[in-house]
Amino acid sequence: MKIAVLTSGGVDSSVALNLLKDQGHELKAFYLKIWLEDELQFLGDCPWEEDLKYVREICEQLEVPLEVVPMQKEYFDTVVNYTIEEVKSGRTPNPDIMCNNMVKFGLFLDKIDDSFDKVASGHYAQVDEEDGVYYLKCSPDKIKDQTYFLARLSQAQLGRIIFPIGHLEKSEVRQLADHYNLPNKNRKDSQGICFLGKFKYNDFIKNYLGIKKGDLVDSESGEKVGEHDGFWYHTVGQRKGIKLSGGPWYVVKKDCEKNIVYVSNQYYSDEKARDSLMVGEFNWFSGQFPASKNLQVKLRHGEHLHSCQLSRDGIVRLDSPDQGIAPGQFAVFYDKDRCLGSAIILSGLVD
Repeated sequence: MKIAVLTSGGVDSSVALNLLKDQGHELKAFYLKIWLEDELQFLGDCPWEEDLKYVREICEQLEVPLEVVPMQKEYFDTVVNYTIEEVKSGRTPNPDIMCNNMVKFGLFLDKIDDSFDKVASGHYAQVDEEDGVYYLKCSPDKIKDQTYFLARLSQAQLGRIIFPIGHLEKSEVRQLADHYNLPNKNRKDSQGICFLGKFKYNDFIKNYLGIKKGDLVDSESGEKVGEHDGFWYHTVGQRKGIKLSGGPWYVVKKDCEKNIVYVSNQYYSDEKARDSLMVGEFNWFSGQFPASKNLQVKLRHGEHLHSCQLSRDGIVRLDSPDQGIAPGQFAVFYDKDRCLGSAIILSGLVD
């Protein structure tokens, strides 16, 4: 096949490129230039220069042509604007999901010609087809599995994507990097999938929304217990950064109009089980609501899955409490190792 390979300079996409080369495909590598010139002050050093250096070395080693694709405007108009608007609305965004959906497997596909049969990347996920419907299948590496970040993709997108390392564990990918003697074989994993992952998040938000002092209010007593720099720096379930004695304190809710952040040091009390939530804006890969009501769900990236019951009106009931149910984040649904799709968390429901 003729394959467009998304390369980042990391070990995963580099091993994916080598595997496809071994399989005899016609390859062209693409590096997406999505860094934001105005935000570079947050980074200090220039990680993209090192990224691109590794990409060029590996492409030269394999004799694979490389194209650098400028996509700063598209990235800003989609991922950055989405992130800012969600934060201003008091919700918790997920720029990684939007980067995959809107940029890497979205607008990028419009920039390459139709002669490419597939687009490949170094994600830890697999594409599975059944009765003409494409699904995501989990990676065997439960810690590295990235189906959560891909759960907003469409059928058209899934039909064009392959993940060459999706069937491998990270340890196996590292062994292959050593086998291929890649120049980046000992490079550490990136902490962010999309470019925003390289920023200190609060610095990024400060650049666009600034500081606006507001009250920290004890949700139980209604008394002011401190101040914050703006509700946009806090998300429901957050503990870090509250800086109050007598804790631990957690963010319970936010009043965006009054710039009040409500906190509690009784967050884990038995009467606040936090084991149900409301979701909406479903994206089912099959195009249909799942027949089974008994599913599993991830409320954030990671290996933890809740068993759950999902009703057609969007109420999700978890098998155990989750103290980090944050509106704006994504609930991703599974039937064993198959990812069925996702929904946006609208609210947590406290019985």
